[in-house]
Amino acid sequence: MSNHYVIIGSGIAGLVAAETLRKEEPKADISIVSEEPHDFYSRPGLAYFLRGDFPEKQLYVRSPEDVRKLNARRIHAKVEQILCAEHELLLADGKKVRYDRLLLATGALSVPPSFPGCELAGVVTLDGLNDTRHIIEQARRSRPAVVIGGGITALELAEGFACRGMKVNYFLRGKLYWADVLDETESKIVMERLRHEGVTIHTETQIKQALGVNGKIASVETQAGAILPCELLAVAIGVRPRSELAQKAGLTMDKGVVVNEYLQTSESDIYAAGDVAEAFDPVTKRRLRDVLWPTAIDQGKIAGANMAGRKLAYVKGIPFNVTMLTGLKVTIIGAIGGGKKNDDLITISRGESEAWRIAPNTSGTVSGQDDVNRVRMVIGERAIVGALVMGNQSWSRPLQRLIVAQSDITPIREALLGGGAESMAQLAHFYRDWEEKKAARITGT
Repeated sequence: MSNHYVIIGSGIAGLVAAETLRKEEPKADISIVSEEPHDFYSRPGLAYFLRGDFPEKQLYVRSPEDVRKLNARRIHAKVEQILCAEHELLLADGKKVRYDRLLLATGALSVPPSFPGCELAGVVTLDGLNDTRHIIEQARRSRPAVVIGGGITALELAEGFACRGMKVNYFLRGKLYWADVLDETESKIVMERLRHEGVTIHTETQIKQALGVNGKIASVETQAGAILPCELLAVAIGVRPRSELAQKAGLTMDKGVVVNEYLQTSESDIYAAGDVAEAFDPVTKRRLRDVLWPTAIDQGKIAGANMAGRKLAYVKGIPFNVTMLTGLKVTIIGAIGGGKKNDDLITISRGESEAWRIAPNTSGTVSGQDDVNRVRMVIGERAIVGALVMGNQSWSRPLQRLIVAQSDITPIREALLGGGAESMAQLAHFYRDWEEKKAARITGT
């Protein structure tokens, strides 16, 4: 009799886990339980849908035929409780679902606002497709909107509103956007381009309350006493893992659901993957959370294989993301932020890793710039530990490979710390030599 595998959550981690299980056990019984009514779609793609860059149908990451071939039972329901001893899920309608092995791929949700008036209609967050549809319905040309928060999601909301012709005010508590990841120059580039898109940025500004009429937001008041008209207020102050089920089940918790090298929780038949999981990072020697698409894919594959009986260790890689900030492609790799504080975020936001903000004890930072095209590297004692590539992406792939390999750059370290065009020329020569030696080792020549 085949095992019954159950996955809670229909994001990319859950989807990849189900696909892996299907490959490992073609006749396995697989159920996916989720409150999400839609087929598998790209959460990172919601920003482009909000901007109007492409239609909704392009969000879906698998074709109807792919979903059919997966042959997984879809259960549209809310899980109220995991009954570990009974190996059952209790659903909101009172029904139960038995499992042999269970995967928690429940993702993360936006940290809710807490200021007075946050319950008014028109105060929104961006977590899923339904949120995006709702925001698009409310976004009307020339109507006033306010965005508060930091990171990628806040910028996506501000740009999305501006693209739809709204009059957008963006509140920043500090003087710079995303100050714990970007340096001052990078932040100012993004802010200036955002202003060029028609967004009014209010630095050193905090919301005091939202003011409404007949239950709907009409304006916002700042801590300084200014009142601005507002018909749509978007809040993006970070995300928290959807870990309530794990907590109620008594699983070991920290900031997320703690998993071992096989992505098992403290209950051996329950696994966790994606935004909800907290895995060990071999570089920093601590457990960290990522809210990254590539991480969710990697963990989904490993969790699915191990649920099917494999014994594959998950080795957390160097976190990276490729995103668009005000039309500029930006690649972020490894430890790049240096542990600075960002008052606009309570937790990390979508598209981020906690590892980005952890810099080595001894490091130097190398920056180069040409208008909006920038390469910034964080140099450790023996290796490049982080990098940010903005605009021209010719250095993104080489730097990712060098950082992942923890390549010893001591022969050119001093030259790199010198900065400027000469340091990049030295790095280019080093990388060519490194690639040739690697190819020679592979071919045995």
